[in-house]
Amino acid sequence: MRIHVATDHAGLDFSTTVIQHLTDAGHDVTDHGPTSYEPLDDYPSFCIAAARATVRDQRAGHEALGVVFGGSGNGEQIAANKGEGVRAALVWNDSTAKLARQHNDANVIAIGARQHTEAEALAFIDAFVAEPFSHDERHVRRIAQVGEYETTGAIAGHPVD
Repeated sequence: MRIHVATDHAGLDFSTTVIQHLTDAGHDVTDHGPTSYEPLDDYPSFCIAAARATVRDQRAGHEALGVVFGGSGNGEQIAANKGEGVRAALVWNDSTAKLARQHNDANVIAIGARQHTEAEALAFIDAFVAEPFSHDERHVRRIAQVGEYETTGAIAGHPVD
């Protein structure tokens, strides 16, 4: 599987561990940056690039997911979700990692590097990557509604004011 990774300065050291862990597991990993420590870095471009590359690969028929992280993971998730077709979920335990895939078909996860040990974060990533989407009709329907709103600004049959 191809996995796109991005971080901010708070997760830069951890990104080396994540990339090595995923590579050792046989994944094709692309690092979207940053490549050097800048305490005042602007992480949105890195996270948006990783998220957009994930969607591009998926639309081209490649199995792909994304992992973004920073101090809390919040800003990174928000930035990643600005790309069309991105469904980035903030993950803070094994359950949220699995449910992000099972129920939301999330294609990107965000993790707070300052909120978890490396072992915990790697376990969340592994759980996310291993978990398939359930394809339950209710989840498919809801994901389609989010996508419809994303592209049209409306959801047919459902008022959005």
